[in-house]
Amino acid sequence: MTQAIASAGRGTRLTPSAKRTRRITRPLQYIALAAYVVFLGFPLLFLLITAFKTPQELQSPNPAFLPQQPNLDNFFAAIEKANLIQAAGNSLFVAVLTTVIVTVISLPAAYALARFRTMLRGIATGWILLSQVFPFILIIIPLFLVLKQIGLINNLFGLVLVYTVWSLPFALWMLQGYVSGVPIELEEAGSMDGASRIRVLRSIVLPLLAPGLVATSLFTFISSWNEFFFALVLIQDPSLQTLPLTLARFVGAEGQVQLGQLAAASLLATIPSLVFFALIQRRLTSGLTSGAVKG
Repeated sequence: MTQAIASAGRGTRLTPSAKRTRRITRPLQYIALAAYVVFLGFPLLFLLITAFKTPQELQSPNPAFLPQQPNLDNFFAAIEKANLIQAAGNSLFVAVLTTVIVTVISLPAAYALARFRTMLRGIATGWILLSQVFPFILIIIPLFLVLKQIGLINNLFGLVLVYTVWSLPFALWMLQGYVSGVPIELEEAGSMDGASRIRVLRSIVLPLLAPGLVATSLFTFISSWNEFFFALVLIQDPSLQTLPLTLARFVGAEGQVQLGQLAAASLLATIPSLVFFALIQRRLTSGLTSGAVKG
């Protein structure tokens, strides 16, 4: 037995050539990872630098990379000119309400699709896949006419309804995969211990689905927060416009862009998404073993 363990330990040792290859490839991996991080972070860094530059620096034929006279004028001008706070409140209301509705509807529906083998499962799966291939432009006119007849044009609740219907198929598809990954033996063990189905779902299944619920909520919130096309068609009242519509005001009719104010407004618009992710990111990795049956 001891010899077997010793031989197994010797078998895991790297050969000299493998060690040389590892010494060469490991720095290359770190370099590639660093380049990828820089690629992802550069747009945010560019917004941050541009937001603190003066109009003279932005219009200079040879602008410096870093602001020479950093100030907050672009932030104050963006908030005052575009009514950014009200637009952020509208976007937050629409995104949060959409996220709550989509999560509440998709959770039981995903469980039913994953656990019950019925004819409706095939129909629902077909509806999910079919809904993802329709481009916005094909449905916007009939959607506008239907919402106009029921009085939901130029209404934030109408926008919530559209975002809910649009986000629900993908959210349902995501949660169905998480539910399928939960072993059904855990539910059977809970039932054998005398727990009711509601107790099993609440105490065993729901904790294991916490990462899936967080991922679904994050996807729904960000897609609703950033959506532009539906809001552009359905919202005309300036007091009801969301942040993406408000950011479009910084681009003039002739394509002239107020770059400093646009960068400042865009930077402020990213803060709620970052805060939302910071609040729930811990749940992405928690709950993976909660409710499991210990041997």
